[in-house]
Amino acid sequence: MVRLLLTAALTILMPQSQPVAAEDTSAVILSLGQALEIALSESPSVKVADKEVEVQKWARKGTYASLFPQIDATGAYQRTIKKQIMSMKMGTETVNIAVGRWNTYNGSVSASMPLVNAQLWKSLKVSGESVELAVEKARSSRLEMVNQVKQAYYGVLLAKEANNVYKSVYDNAAENLELTQKKYNASRASELDLARAKTEVANAIPNLYDSANSIYLALWQLKAVIGMDLEADIDVADSLGDYAISLGTVAEEYDISNNSSLRQLEIQARQLADNIKIQQYAYLPSLGLSFNYGVMSMEDDFNFKQYSWFPNSSVSLALSIPIFSGGKRLSQVKQARLQAEELAIQRENAERQLSIAIRQYLSTMETATKSYASAQEALESAQKAYDIASKSYEVGRSTLTDLNAARLALTQAQLMASQAVYSYMVAKAGLESTIGADYQAAE
Repeated sequence: MVRLLLTAALTILMPQSQPVAAEDTSAVILSLGQALEIALSESPSVKVADKEVEVQKWARKGTYASLFPQIDATGAYQRTIKKQIMSMKMGTETVNIAVGRWNTYNGSVSASMPLVNAQLWKSLKVSGESVELAVEKARSSRLEMVNQVKQAYYGVLLAKEANNVYKSVYDNAAENLELTQKKYNASRASELDLARAKTEVANAIPNLYDSANSIYLALWQLKAVIGMDLEADIDVADSLGDYAISLGTVAEEYDISNNSSLRQLEIQARQLADNIKIQQYAYLPSLGLSFNYGVMSMEDDFNFKQYSWFPNSSVSLALSIPIFSGGKRLSQVKQARLQAEELAIQRENAERQLSIAIRQYLSTMETATKSYASAQEALESAQKAYDIASKSYEVGRSTLTDLNAARLALTQAQLMASQAVYSYMVAKAGLESTIGADYQAAE
C-alpha cells in the first residue's frame, strides 16, 4: 500500500513533458545512422560549406574567362552647346568661322585577349586549388557534424541508462519501505528502521528527477545538433549495452594524413608556393592582342536618313615589359615567401597537437576498456551481494543499513559500467573525426 501511494505521488510530481522511464510510442525512434543522415542533410553548417564550394567553382570559371576575348560595345552622343570659333586673317579683315557640328555620334566594338601572360596562367592553378580547399572545408564540416551527433546521441543513451539505474534504486527503496512497514506493524522492525526506509525513498526521488531531466535535455541537444524541430518528439533506438562489444584492444598508432586540418594546410601551402611564382612572374613581359571597330557621324540636324557614317578600325599587339616599380614586386615576393614559412611552422605545430590529441583519445579508450572490465566484475559481485542482503533482510538476518550499503555498491557499479562505455564511444568518435575517417566510408 505504501509503495502504491509513493508511486502515485511520484507520477503526479514528475513533469509530464519530460520522459521518465516509460516509452512513448508516439515518438520518432532514431538510430544513430538515421540521426547522422538527418544531420548531414539538414545541418546549416554543412549547407553553408556546400554553398562555399559552389562559390569557389564559379570563381574558378570567372578566372578561366580571362583567357577568352573580352568584347565590349560602346555608343555615345554629343550635343554641342557652343561651337568653337576659328579666327582667320583674310587681307585686312579678320574672319571668324564656327567649327564643328551640333550633333556627334560615335559607336564602337572592341575586343582584347591575352596571348602571353604567365601571371594569369598561374592564377588559374591557384583558383583550382581554392575549389579544392573549399571542398576540404566542407568535408571538415561533415566530420565535425558527425562527431557532434555521435556525442549527443551517446549522451542520450547515458542519460537513459542513468535513469534506469535510479528508477531501479527507487523501486527497490519502495519495496524495502513496504517490507519494513510490514515488519514494523508486526513489531519485527524498529521505528528507526522505518524512518531509514522512508529516507531512502525520499533520497531516491531527486536522483530520479535529475536523471529524467537529463534525458529531456539530452534529447533537446540531439535535436538541435541534427537540425530537427526542437518541439519534435523523438527517442533513440539503441542502448549503451549495444556498444559494449566495441570495447577492445586499442591500436598504438593511427595515420593522420587524412586529417582535414592538415589537408587544408597542405592545400594552402601549394597555394602560397604558386603565389610566390605569380609574384615572380610579374617580372616577365606580357603580350596582348586587341581589335577595335567604330563608326562616327557629325551633323547639324536630326535627319538620320541623310547622315554620313565614317567607319574606322584597327588591330594591335601590345607588349608590356616591366622595368621598375619602386621595389613593389620584390616586396610582394618576399611577403609570399614569409607567408609560406609561417604556414610551414603552423603545419608542424598542427601535427604535434594532433599527435597529442590522438594519444589522449587512445588513452581514454584504453582506460575505459579496463574500467568496463572492472565494472563488470564489480557489477556481478555487487548484484550477488545485494541479492544476499535482500534475502537476509527479509528473514531478519541483516539490517537495513547492510541492505542500503549493498544497494549503493550495486548502483555505483552499474553507473561505472555505463560511464565506461560512454567514455569509450565519445573518445572513439573524437578519434575518428581527428584522423579524418569519413562517415560514409566507415559505415
